[in-house]
Amino acid sequence: MNYLSNRVQKLAESETLAMARLGNELKEKGVNVINMSLGEPDFATPDFVKIAAKEAIDKNFSYYTPVPGYKDLQEAIAKKFKRDNHLNYKPSEIVVSTGAKQSIINVVMATINPGDEAILPAPFWVSYSEMIQLNEGVVVQLSTDYKSDFKINPEQLEKAITSKTKMFLFSNPSNPTGSMYSEKELRALGEVFKKYPQVLIISDEIYEYITFEEKMFSIGSIPELSHRTVTINGLSKGFAMTGWRLGYLGAPEDIAKACVKIQGQFTSGASSISQRAALTAVNADPSIVKEMQVAFKKRRDLLISLFKEIPNVYCNNPGGAFYLFPEVSFYFGKKYGETIIKDAKDLCMYLLNVGHVALTPGGAFGAPNYIRLSYATSEENIREAANRIKKALAELR
Repeated sequence: MNYLSNRVQKLAESETLAMARLGNELKEKGVNVINMSLGEPDFATPDFVKIAAKEAIDKNFSYYTPVPGYKDLQEAIAKKFKRDNHLNYKPSEIVVSTGAKQSIINVVMATINPGDEAILPAPFWVSYSEMIQLNEGVVVQLSTDYKSDFKINPEQLEKAITSKTKMFLFSNPSNPTGSMYSEKELRALGEVFKKYPQVLIISDEIYEYITFEEKMFSIGSIPELSHRTVTINGLSKGFAMTGWRLGYLGAPEDIAKACVKIQGQFTSGASSISQRAALTAVNADPSIVKEMQVAFKKRRDLLISLFKEIPNVYCNNPGGAFYLFPEVSFYFGKKYGETIIKDAKDLCMYLLNVGHVALTPGGAFGAPNYIRLSYATSEENIREAANRIKKALAELR
């Protein structure tokens, strides 16, 4: 007897988590695998945040929390949005969740009806399309490539908008490409959005503090768009707090209240200890995590220089986050013994089993000719991984 719903049977497993799991299974067998599949900083959470968490435990912050978050944390996040992003959200428009991923699904569930179209610039984060489809929305992909730095242009956007378009969802800086839209580019897209007031804009800015050459710009700071932009953020990436599970959103009040209603039926409020720790992080000057930003830029430059030595692999120069998203279709159709590399998934499995490097195929991100590498690992691992990939690819015929 099959008790599973049609909904869950249609839901894909997260490709990033799947590849990490396969890599860990090989490690358990004694294989020296370098895992570049997960987007997780390899830094420790800053000490001042850990101290705040310990103090919260000692002060008995061990009871249920308000569903949208502690009021002082809501106030601090509203101030942070104003300080860093020129966004004018009221504390009542802030919802604290168990990670930015929950913040996004809250918004999708609160706004998407069956048949509503959601525009996703591709490549996109793996969970975006699954979230839309889980809620019976229709995903409209806008394809890009490394030559355009994986960015859409205003003409593409306008052509994709229809009477059924309800949402535009993107990450900036991007997961999986690391690309970052400039202020000029976002203002140009904003001119298109101004013509179509029915489109809700969701801006996922979780990699905000991991930027290199350009300064981060929030599309919600454009006055004509502020009333219909939801800004997603959290502490996982910028403060190396993935396991603390603390994300948040700023949204128009009716959407924020809807998210609170949904969250109240699913998880209730986020962890009390994580929230007290988050308060210190949100209030801190962003320069306190500058060390991580500098390290990631150095690693990016190293990885790009190493990949330039690998034939027939093409990359952009990502402006943020900690990913490289190379185009690898030259190797499709190649063979290793009797094994044929049909696509990026096959290539990733080959590189895992032969090169012992765990990567993520691009198909899950809406870009089947690419693979994703996370350089949130040591320079030693980056050098060794690039060498293993180069050697393994050279063996394909």
